[in-house]
Amino acid sequence: MTSLMQRMWKGKSGYFFLLPHFLLFFIFFVVPVGWGMYLSLFEYNVFSQTFIWFDNYKEIFSDQLFLKSLANTFLYTFGVVPLWLGKALLVTVLIYPFRKSVRTLFKAAFYLPHISSSVIIAMIWLWVFNPNFGLLNYFLQTIGLDPIVWLGNKATAMPALIMMQVIMGGGSTIVLLSAAMSSIPEYYFEAAKLEGANTWQVFTRITVPLLKPTLLYAMVMGTIANFQTFSNIYIMTQGGPEFSTSTVAYQVYETAFQNYNLGLASAMSMVMFVILVGLAIIQFKWLGSSVEY
Repeated sequence: MTSLMQRMWKGKSGYFFLLPHFLLFFIFFVVPVGWGMYLSLFEYNVFSQTFIWFDNYKEIFSDQLFLKSLANTFLYTFGVVPLWLGKALLVTVLIYPFRKSVRTLFKAAFYLPHISSSVIIAMIWLWVFNPNFGLLNYFLQTIGLDPIVWLGNKATAMPALIMMQVIMGGGSTIVLLSAAMSSIPEYYFEAAKLEGANTWQVFTRITVPLLKPTLLYAMVMGTIANFQTFSNIYIMTQGGPEFSTSTVAYQVYETAFQNYNLGLASAMSMVMFVILVGLAIIQFKWLGSSVEY
């Protein structure tokens, strides 16, 4: 114990550099999470608060709408993340052989939607999915198919949202993967070609394994972001039709800011928090191996 304290005191100057970041982390993460845990144990609204232990958790797990929203959230997340990550990896591999200026052009083009407002993008896609004059139905009619009510049919609403997110997402991941791929020594690829490896073997035996740390980061962050999706649902479907696109984040919004039941909304948030921690642990166990080159 004494030696530990001595080592900590010896490196005291380093803690001063960490202090600003730690304070921001404490104020904007630890405090809100702790307050959310506290609120989840109360029947808490604008006018009163009553300590009820774990009754909020019992209520949400007996609520069919919450369970359906939870299932929709898993469907949306695991529908988007593999396709979005696969798209980013494919684009990265395809643009890698080009010279640096051309790669930069492609990366900028794919990154542009990432810095655009998600609300504006959702409103544009509302026009694309419009059943009467939408761009997507226009293309269907040109090839002789009937128009589809994309967001008004429970069979197509969630796939339409997933398709939109896959098409628009992945820009930042392409930039990250391109940087990681550029750091892989070129002699690995040259040696593989000399040994007679084809393109698929180079991709599966060299490129993907050496990109695992970056893929892990992208997968964890993508899972967290898509599990908390809200703006697309709020702008495009409001959780409908027949709650087929309602998600946990949207239920938290409705419960907290429309029904003013902050305790129940906090319990939903805590459930989402625990699930995300569990998913992150699983992903680290799956892809979290050290890579050296």
